[in-house]
Amino acid sequence: MTSRLYYTDSYTTRFRSPVLETTQVDGRPAVVLQQSFFYPTSGGQPHDTGRLGSARVLDVRVREADGEVLHLLDREIPAGEVEGEVDWVRRFDHMQQHTGQHVLSQAFIRVAQARTIGFHLGDQYVSIDLEAGALSEESTREAFELANGKVTANLPVRAWFPSEDELPKLALRKTPEVEGALRVVAVGDFDLSACGGTHVAATGEIGLIHPLRTERMNRGTRVAFLCGDRARKDYARKHGVTSRLSAALTCSVGELEDSVTRLREELAAARNALAAHREAALDAEASGLATSASRHNGLATVQRAWDQRPVEELRGLALRLTSAPQTLALLGTAGEKAQLVLARSEELALDLRPALQAALAALGGGKGGGARVVQGGGPPADLERVQSALVAARVTLGL
Repeated sequence: MTSRLYYTDSYTTRFRSPVLETTQVDGRPAVVLQQSFFYPTSGGQPHDTGRLGSARVLDVRVREADGEVLHLLDREIPAGEVEGEVDWVRRFDHMQQHTGQHVLSQAFIRVAQARTIGFHLGDQYVSIDLEAGALSEESTREAFELANGKVTANLPVRAWFPSEDELPKLALRKTPEVEGALRVVAVGDFDLSACGGTHVAATGEIGLIHPLRTERMNRGTRVAFLCGDRARKDYARKHGVTSRLSAALTCSVGELEDSVTRLREELAAARNALAAHREAALDAEASGLATSASRHNGLATVQRAWDQRPVEELRGLALRLTSAPQTLALLGTAGEKAQLVLARSEELALDLRPALQAALAALGGGKGGGARVVQGGGPPADLERVQSALVAARVTLGL
């Protein structure tokens, strides 16, 4: 079986090894090596990438049948000895994130008695699921402060396989159910946990443990965070955003929150004022249209079409017009999508659906609405075509 060299050395990235087996996995060539520094996906930590000979290592996984480490490649490589190289940037990133998780998990136990029951190391962020209800902002802040204090202390990180006599004496944070030897990772005298992942040699290499967010889950609370270079890049990105915003709003970064709150209040007031203005404008327009309505047997009919007008305004005009008794509104708009709105006063016993069907016959669109207001749309149409459709609706109504 492959000797997993990363267990005792997370820092070596170049090595040589005989190829023990060549095979196919998911349609890709794959090899089993006599020894390997490549970490396979397991325990919440993603696999390493890199190269073997001339091939790129795309994935590394453990074969369920026999526990062998499979290296999935982008091309076949010949049998014999091969040189391997692990992508150090990806490896060290995972080392920072995973070691940071150990420290943070212990910090939440110390501060909030919240035990970690789940761990995920993704491309964008890292998260732990805590066996706890909603965490207060204060306890979350204290946990991160404690964790970063341990980073600053530069505690040594040790990974080893305890002997059968030593293992029972270790107060592990969590003891997983695994077959074979159990690997333990100690972060100074702060945390002791069983883990098969890759880790830094001292907590100072984590750099920083930076909170992102917390959210309630069915089984507890999820805490998302970043470590090391990920945290630095996130800080740089957010610093750039806040700097540009403070320059645009002519305020300091510390004043941004108040400035944004003020802008939101001003925007809400402006939207309310604009909505009131639009309502007043529609009121006035509906009043003007009503005076120009044609009248037949006591029925007032307003027929009008516009070019490129929002259908919401048509509905607003139709409802205003037909709030008066004995009134019929036949309205339409031309444009990339022609729209028709037909409406009647509440007391009129007119079925507008046949009229809408007749009007849409020339437009080829759909329909919708209730008894008093019906609405339909079709493909692009010019103003003349929409006016003709309204005439067809009027003829259908016998007007």
